[in-house]
Amino acid sequence: MAAQTEESDTAREQTKAEQDVDQVRQRAARDQQRLDSGAVTSPKDLENLQREITSLAKRQGDLEDVVLEVMERLESAQERVAELTGRVSSVQSKIEDATARRDAAFETLDGEIASVTKEREVIAASVPADLLKLYEKLREQQGGVGAAKLYQRTCQGCRQELSITDFNEVRAAAPDTVVRCENCRRILVRTSDSGL
Repeated sequence: MAAQTEESDTAREQTKAEQDVDQVRQRAARDQQRLDSGAVTSPKDLENLQREITSLAKRQGDLEDVVLEVMERLESAQERVAELTGRVSSVQSKIEDATARRDAAFETLDGEIASVTKEREVIAASVPADLLKLYEKLREQQGGVGAAKLYQRTCQGCRQELSITDFNEVRAAAPDTVVRCENCRRILVRTSDSGL
């Protein structure tokens, strides 16, 4: 935005400087025409007119130098705008690409969520109501994880190893008994890897 503003300001400055040069040229041309026409006969007026034409030529040269300097600045500003526009386009393209990838990932995740939700409903229907109620309560309290695998005497929910006493109680419990971790209170899921 700043580069575009600088470019437009410099373009206006160039237009103004070119108009100033044109005005000086026109005035010098009129004076030269008066001089050439012979309408001015007084030597003093002729001398003044020649001095003004010389002065206007110098002024025109100075103004043309200003125009050239402004043109160089305008060219530099235009190059900067072109460079920044290219960079903005590149960033915008990356944003669009990232947005498309994000949307595709959301779509995949939504599909997975729907599939897992259906599977969970089927499994939940086969779980006793009181156990499901306990699981849901623990899940809410424990940040979404109500049950954890017992792996080699370690609760995978809190990553704490069970004491010998607690482990022996879990080992002695019947296979259909609900056992819980003494540290995090999650339901412990016993497998062949539990170390029992």
